[in-house]
Formats: sequence, C-alpha cells, structure tokens
Amino acid sequence: MTRKAISPAHHRSLGDHTWQADAVCQSTECNPVDPDIFFPEPDETDKISVAKALCAQCPVRRTCLDAALEGGDTEGIRGGMTEEEREPLHEKLAHRLDYSRVNATIAGRDIHLTKAERRAVILAAYRQGLTEQRLAWLLKITEEHAQKRYRETRRALRNRDLDQAPATTPPPETGGERLGRDDFGTAA
Repeated sequence: MTRKAISPAHHRSLGDHTWQADAVCQSTECNPVDPDIFFPEPDETDKISVAKALCAQCPVRRTCLDAALEGGDTEGIRGGMTEEEREPLHEKLAHRLDYSRVNATIAGRDIHLTKAERRAVILAAYRQGLTEQRLAWLLKITEEHAQKRYRETRRALRNRDLDQAPATTPPPETGGERLGRDDFGTAA
C-alpha cells in the first residue's frame, strides 16, 4: 500500500506577489506571452481558449485565483477563469471558511481572511487561551478591540450552553386535574 503525504496548504501572505514569478503568463525571452490574450472580449473565444490552456499548465493557478478574488479583480482571465466564471466566487468569498487559513493565522502567518475566518480565529484563539495581546497582533487590531471580541465570544458560548440546557422533566400525569401547592409536600 502506498501512502500519499498531504502537504500543508501554502497561503500567500498579505501583500506577497512573489508567486507571480512562477506564473506561466509571465513573458520571458524563451517564452514570449502576449498579455492581451488574458483580457479578451466576450466573443473572442480563441483568445479565451489560449489563455485557459496556459492557465491549465500554471503551477500557481490557485494562488492567482485567490489573489484575484481577494483583491476584487473582475477584469480578464485569472486563475484559469473568465470574469463571468469568477463572479459567483466573488459573491461567496465573504462566507469562505477554510480552516487551513484559520490555523495558519493562529500559527502567526499574515494572510487574507474572510469575516467567517476571522470569527473562527477569534473562537480558536479564545479556546486555546491566547491572550488579548496575541489576538490583537494576529488580527492587526487594537487590544481593546480584541478584549471586546473575547467578551462577545464568552457571551456567545455561555448563551449557546444555556440554549442547550437539558429540558425539565414533564409534570406528573394527574388525569386532567390541576396540581395545587399542597400536592408537592413541604419542599414547595
């Protein structure tokens, strides 16, 4: 039986553009690439096909797509997808929850996070007992803001626990009669 090692996700850091040097679309002396093929008109299917074929060979295609989505790029072909193909992904991006991104942030990496991922970082940091100072540093917020986030998290967890409290036992069957105070003995 062969084992396949799962490599950890490599997310680009905020402001990191070094991945572009590995992109197939970068024109070199040995590989001249016309950048105009990545900005075709909707009816230029030949240009679209050529651009997508280049993207299919690209080792940083996923990173390119992430950068386009995170940067709000709506023009041209990025990550092997046209503007129209990326549009639904742009709409869903705010709800993305990738735990590898959350874990990378907790480990100290400075990467782009969605709102859902930021909430998950706060919850993970709270559960791991990280200080407000550490949370503030991880999310690039003030310590006061980190304290507020921890208070909200504590409150949400407490309320969740209260909502999940076991139900009380149903009253005993009385055959349709209403029980009075005297029916419960001296403890009532």
